[in-house]
Amino acid sequence: MNLRVPALRGLLKRAAMGVPPARTKSRAWGILAAAAALVVLAGAGTWTAAAASADAPRVHRADRIMTMTDGTRLDTSWFTAGPAGRRPAVLLAHGFDGSKEDVRAQAEDLARDGYAVLTWSARGFGRSTGKIGLNDPAHEVADVSRLLDWLARQPQVRLDRPGDPRVGVAGASYGGAISLLAAGHDPRVDAIAPALTYWNLADALFPDGVFKKLWAGVFFGAGGGCARFEPGLCRMYERVAQTGTPTAADRALLEARSPSAVAARIKVPTLLVQGQTDSLFTLAQSDAAARAVRASGAPVDVDWIAGGHDGGDLETARVQDRMRSWFDRYLKDDTSAGTGPAFRVTRTGGVDSTDGAARLRGASAAAYPGLRSHPRALALTGGTQRITNPAGASPPAVSALPGLGGAAGLSQLSALGVGVSLDFPGQNARFDSAPLRTGLRVTGSPTVTVHVRSTADDAVLFGKVYDVAPDGTRQVLPSQLVAPLRVTGARAGKDVTVTLPAIDHEVPQGHRLRLVLAATDLGYASPTAPATYTVSVAGDLSVPTAPAVTTAAAPLPAWVWWLPLAGAVAAVALLLTGRRRTTAPAPDPDLAEVPLVISGLGKRYAGSDDRYAVRELSFRVERGQVLGLLGPNGAGKTTTLRMLMGLIRPDDGEIRVFGHAIRPGAPVLSRVGAFVEGAGFLPHLSGRDNLELYWRATGRPEQDAHLDEALRIAGLGDALSRAVRTYSQGMRQRLAIAQAMLGLPDLLILDEPANGLDPPQIREMREVMIRYAAGGRTVIVSSHLLAEVEQSCTHLVVMDRGRLVQAGPVRDIVGSGDTLLVGTGTPVEEPVAEKVAALPGVASAVRAEDGLLIRLEPGATAEALVVELVRLEVPVASVGPHRRLEDAFLTLIGGTP
Repeated sequence: MNLRVPALRGLLKRAAMGVPPARTKSRAWGILAAAAALVVLAGAGTWTAAAASADAPRVHRADRIMTMTDGTRLDTSWFTAGPAGRRPAVLLAHGFDGSKEDVRAQAEDLARDGYAVLTWSARGFGRSTGKIGLNDPAHEVADVSRLLDWLARQPQVRLDRPGDPRVGVAGASYGGAISLLAAGHDPRVDAIAPALTYWNLADALFPDGVFKKLWAGVFFGAGGGCARFEPGLCRMYERVAQTGTPTAADRALLEARSPSAVAARIKVPTLLVQGQTDSLFTLAQSDAAARAVRASGAPVDVDWIAGGHDGGDLETARVQDRMRSWFDRYLKDDTSAGTGPAFRVTRTGGVDSTDGAARLRGASAAAYPGLRSHPRALALTGGTQRITNPAGASPPAVSALPGLGGAAGLSQLSALGVGVSLDFPGQNARFDSAPLRTGLRVTGSPTVTVHVRSTADDAVLFGKVYDVAPDGTRQVLPSQLVAPLRVTGARAGKDVTVTLPAIDHEVPQGHRLRLVLAATDLGYASPTAPATYTVSVAGDLSVPTAPAVTTAAAPLPAWVWWLPLAGAVAAVALLLTGRRRTTAPAPDPDLAEVPLVISGLGKRYAGSDDRYAVRELSFRVERGQVLGLLGPNGAGKTTTLRMLMGLIRPDDGEIRVFGHAIRPGAPVLSRVGAFVEGAGFLPHLSGRDNLELYWRATGRPEQDAHLDEALRIAGLGDALSRAVRTYSQGMRQRLAIAQAMLGLPDLLILDEPANGLDPPQIREMREVMIRYAAGGRTVIVSSHLLAEVEQSCTHLVVMDRGRLVQAGPVRDIVGSGDTLLVGTGTPVEEPVAEKVAALPGVASAVRAEDGLLIRLEPGATAEALVVELVRLEVPVASVGPHRRLEDAFLTLIGGTP
């Protein structure tokens, strides 16, 4: 799901002073060694110091393996910065299918802001052991209590009383739920900031008794397959996936793992951030959470951001800043910290012509309006209509498509007024309002009562509200959201109230609202037996308007004042010097055969003069290379790829493709193919038909597609004639890459092409890339599968924090001379590893499976290192360059293997 989405990172930078890491480490180790507790410290990693700006303190990180009471080992990291003394702590949780490394940057910035931060990889993820329990109170939630026990013993952590640390918990998606659950299960939690998460997991995956099959499949697939889950969860998923209908026991299993199960016990200040473009965890989930926390008497603010699990803008910088203020107020007791309005919603209007990003503006209210505020009744016309649920529920209607997230997500397109949903004739009923005499802002969940009769005992319908243009040729489904509805006992006919998806959407004057009741939807399980439904509306459409939510007036832009004067000056200049044309940089003939040259590339974060997503990046890619772009989350890889594809403009430096400077719309981009966010295919069409349809949409000549050659390289064979809905995940990935290869671009960009694939499918994907580059073309692949990159790529570029760390052939980086693997006859204890890391000439020392992984500083030699190791009585058995890409990568970025 991401479910790594959206790990909040890159936040909260303030100035403070540093602490020598060795002294702090020894104090913590001594206390832990003496403590008799339920959490056993099984091992500790190294302290590392994160780079910071000149006026910010260095961040010290200690990696530890903590053993829970049932023997499960959790991989944790501990971050501190600034002067000695006690401070509030923050537990920072990651998203589903992620690990503690996803929130490393955010943890470091929180540490600089005066917090002690503990991150961990949840059971079944990263390097932690155990089965995935979907935040099981007996396991994942109990683990958090054990982490709180550990925090209470640290000398850096402020205590409210013995054993009770002053602590907040934050996280997104899976990590957001553990924030809520921790507050409900452990009274020591003082404040929480959950984001993009669920209140009731049963309602999220089984809304109104309808199985959300695509998201559930992504959920269990992202977890590495059913075997990685607790057995009861695995059996539940397999049963519901086969029958399409959840039972009461299935709901109970998920509800027990939901924050709603402990609603009455969540009594701490809560900042709820929820996404508008989110068909997984909808706004209704945060609404239920807000009502429950408010009922307990605790402060609660609600923030609806533009993005979500379906894509769009996650507003990372703004959300992180608000979370920091929330913790400053409720953990640091800083009464001057502004926590923001009780309710805020981001509204989208238009596109910025400079970088293609959606323009965002905030609206707010002094109180959270809920989802039913100030409803307006709109009469609907359409009479009684008959619709068919086809055999096998196929072909299905299309709304949201899990996996098409990011900037190109369907939901963001709908926010910009582009309709991309699909309803099949005969499978849906439509009921229209009259054209609106004035504009209407919908904020919340519309409702309508309908009468449903079915030829089967039960009926499953999908309700949605479209914004229809005056001429009727264009309709937009806000945020691509639908509301499933299971009607039991429908054979005799009955009235039911449909609660439609919560949205924030402006309907212009002259437009109509259209209620559509569809028999199928691609994202959900519908009855496979054919049936006929007879539907009619039994009342008006009730539309919430929330008039108390107001958008701040935009100030007049500065150019209103200076443009007339500038125009006059420009006119004089033209008269004096003549008009000169502004042109793009001229092509460099010396680079005409070089696929890619990046020079001094830089991109600042929006609204910042000194915070860079990418900074001083330079590298070169030659023909025939398969180049791997590596880096931890937040390293700047995606920003670099977006600049390379001309989607955003760099602030510094330049990118040249075959000698031509890249600008949005540059003609040379026709020589670039890209698979970045995943491809959306029409499931009822064959693979070949999908590709032909895509190529026709480009407007380029049919003969330029080289369709047969792209398909031969992709190796799909006879599957091309089958409907895409029958494809495995690996086949879909290869079809998507075949789409990127249409026209046989000279430069092919692939972002995480092996996501969701099993080992045989990954091997096939590797062969596709190698075959493509064998023809003299170039492939750039961004991936987190280091072993696969090592086998697939000829060259590497390693990034961290927006900067180039190292570039060159794979063999050189894997065997780089400054990193040594010191084999030892017996395992090295952590205190010894710390002493080695403190030796002169040693940049870092990390315990590895076979001994120690040591990176030397410039000028240091292996010979001098061996002398020092012998002096420390390290049992040296061998010394040589390390040979694993994983070791090289983690050493370069300062991580742990």
